[in-house]
Amino acid sequence: MADKKDSAGLDAVDAGPVSSDVSGEHHAGNEGDASEHASVAALRERFADAVVRHRVYSGGQHVVWIAPEKSHEILAWLRDDPDHRYDMMSDVTAVDYGNGRPVNMVYQMYSTVHKRELRLRCELPLDALEIDSVVDLWKVADWLEREVFDLFGVTFNGHPDLRRILMPADYAEGHPLRKDFPLRGRFSRAEQTRRALNQDVERFYRAEDLSAGRAPQEVAPVEVGTLASDDAEGDA
Repeated sequence: MADKKDSAGLDAVDAGPVSSDVSGEHHAGNEGDASEHASVAALRERFADAVVRHRVYSGGQHVVWIAPEKSHEILAWLRDDPDHRYDMMSDVTAVDYGNGRPVNMVYQMYSTVHKRELRLRCELPLDALEIDSVVDLWKVADWLEREVFDLFGVTFNGHPDLRRILMPADYAEGHPLRKDFPLRGRFSRAEQTRRALNQDVERFYRAEDLSAGRAPQEVAPVEVGTLASDDAEGDA
């Protein structure tokens, strides 16, 4: 009996790999009960037309999908209303499920006043990847939104300094965390190598950064095999 119980969790392994191309809209989770979360109940009452759905995931994580055009208004209300006071924005990120499905914006919030957490999501169609910035509500969203812009291609209206943060400013291959992004990038290996060898170190700095200090330090090119021969001589 014990052996049977212990092996029950291996059924999925025995069944083999499952395609990630799931057709379910709600991406697992259970249908949520708004009465179990004060903020969800209040959202449904105040913004009934903007609440798309509510799911509950493992660990009791309540997730509410809202209309993107209402995102800033709803997030501002959740931050400022004394009954909710989500004063901490833990994360701003995105998820791309691929195959033409909308990119999901994700806002993970926590109220230090009421000791309550909530996750909001907005679905953005691929031909309209834009949403209002929340930097004016939570300063921490500044670099987080830049990361989403850089890696997923979402434009944040009203962001004070929207530019790439991980990839170079002139990176021309697209947005690396999109599901339609090729595994090895959009350019050939030869083209990627050519661009890397011809890059100007100043491309990694803004003009004001360069004017504030000395010239960027560059490492002189080394011929192939030079380092290996030097190491061999040192060992001898």
